[in-house]
Amino acid sequence: MREEADALGAVKIPRDALYGIQSVRARDNFGFPESPATCHRLLLALVKIKKAAALTHARLIPAKARIYGAVAEAADAFLRGEHRSMFIVPALQGGAGTSANMNVNETLANLALKILGEKPGAYELIHPLDDVNRGQSTNDVYPTALRIAAIELLRELSEEAAKLQEALQIKENEFKDVAKLGRTELMDAVPITLGEEFGAYAQAIARDRWRLYKIEERLRQINLGGTAVGLSPLSAKKYRFGVLERLREITGVGLAASEYPMDVTQNNDVFVEVSGLLKALSVNLAKIANDFRLMNSGPRGGLGEIALAPMQLGSTFMPGKFNPVIPEWVMAVSQKIMGLDLTIGLAASRGEFELNAFLPLIAESLLESLGLSKVAVQYFREKAVETLKANPARCRELLEGSFAFAASFAPTLGHQKVAETLALYPDDPAQALEALKEAAEPPENK
Repeated sequence: MREEADALGAVKIPRDALYGIQSVRARDNFGFPESPATCHRLLLALVKIKKAAALTHARLIPAKARIYGAVAEAADAFLRGEHRSMFIVPALQGGAGTSANMNVNETLANLALKILGEKPGAYELIHPLDDVNRGQSTNDVYPTALRIAAIELLRELSEEAAKLQEALQIKENEFKDVAKLGRTELMDAVPITLGEEFGAYAQAIARDRWRLYKIEERLRQINLGGTAVGLSPLSAKKYRFGVLERLREITGVGLAASEYPMDVTQNNDVFVEVSGLLKALSVNLAKIANDFRLMNSGPRGGLGEIALAPMQLGSTFMPGKFNPVIPEWVMAVSQKIMGLDLTIGLAASRGEFELNAFLPLIAESLLESLGLSKVAVQYFREKAVETLKANPARCRELLEGSFAFAASFAPTLGHQKVAETLALYPDDPAQALEALKEAAEPPENK
């Protein structure tokens, strides 16, 4: 064991651990040890920022180039997937993200020490705050990391949404000649085609795709270099420009310095906006998934207009039963995302003055929502949309057994006359159709 001390006292830490005293305190303070670290994506984004800062300081402070080179090398190790177990801070934490930032600072400092042949904890050589965190504050680093992580996930989600849209459009073309009964409020309406129905689904997902693509513009505005409240009192201009340039190179994201960094530091409405778009996507996914459940119902006692691919046994009691588990799962995920949206809105509203202490809650909820959305869209496409089949015979049977034709006679005969005719043949659509045709026939043809 090694011992590290701060203003609160000393703490014993495993000798070879890369984390330090602040990480241990946060782990013990905030519980949930079975779910260590903030979101994986967020931690990687924090490491990318530390690497960008180290490379910038290596140029600005030549005397410490060797130290910052080691910090950048340590960051690369984490980005390759090494030493992930050293991130021990729980996702939900007080302090606006300071604990997550310190966990990254300490792990990078200690790994850099090992790279230089020194032992972890030799902070007189490489200090987590004085060196790894130089020119930074949690208040500019953490929100910047969240923006980077959100952009990366948004791009992946947008790609999946594009694939889902395409899959729905393929079905639209495949089913263009499958006539079926349209329904409003679960009641018989007018004739449509199954292809038209899938075309409408594709349009809804297309709007989601476009909205998700456009929101990236606002997420690119960052306050890095603004330190505590966005005013850059401890951050030199050369550092601000340098770290932004390095960060663009590392992330491949067109990040831009906010024109008003204090705004980005204290206000989190952009995350509420992103969450709102994810909620809109969830609404569309849930609606389409539920339609699939209803059209798939039966297969003998329900609608049976489509057949979803059987994915697993549906009952421990009834042999041969297969449930629509993928649409049901998508609907469950969608409801979870709607709940996370409420959480994000509440947390964003609780910021006071120049900082929001609940940004870690926003981060965990938003990144979880993005991750859930991506997987839901992907699996819905792969396991439900692409594999489902139409049942044209059943669609025709339900259409021909309905009074869907009645609306076309209303302009000629009037609603009352059509309704009275239908009432004469409540169980015989074919007879009702013949009666309406005869009533609508011009007098000279009779």
